[in-house]
Amino acid sequence: MTKKFINKKLGELLVESGIITNGQLDKALELQKEQGGLIGEVLVQLKFTTEEDIAKMLTAQYGFAYLPLANYEIDSGLIKLIPERVARQYCLIPIDKIANTLTIAMSNPLNGQAIEDIETLSACSVQVFVSTTSDIREAIEKYYKCRP
Repeated sequence: MTKKFINKKLGELLVESGIITNGQLDKALELQKEQGGLIGEVLVQLKFTTEEDIAKMLTAQYGFAYLPLANYEIDSGLIKLIPERVARQYCLIPIDKIANTLTIAMSNPLNGQAIEDIETLSACSVQVFVSTTSDIREAIEKYYKCRP
């Protein structure tokens, strides 16, 4: 899967798209300096934008596909491939497996360490989709809770 990289920061793209203003971005960047965290999460915390807008902008910026999980059914066999602790740590969930390729949904698709760890744990190559943090956390609660 070829990734396209737009050489702009997420905040700049959100301003250019009219989703946030320069003033909102400046305020979010200040808060990020004080508290740390990802700029997208800070913008959502300040209620300047939504998780969906951030996820969709990540897909535009880096060429990952966006996958809303709300109506997506995940096979319980897939859940066994990734321990709950790892899914929570990296905010990701397995969604499909075809041959030796495991498809996961992540809120931060740029976390190379997470992808490496999942490839090691599952002995599969990983294909990444972007989803919102809330969608992934809800899916983790739903699917890991009902594991036998």
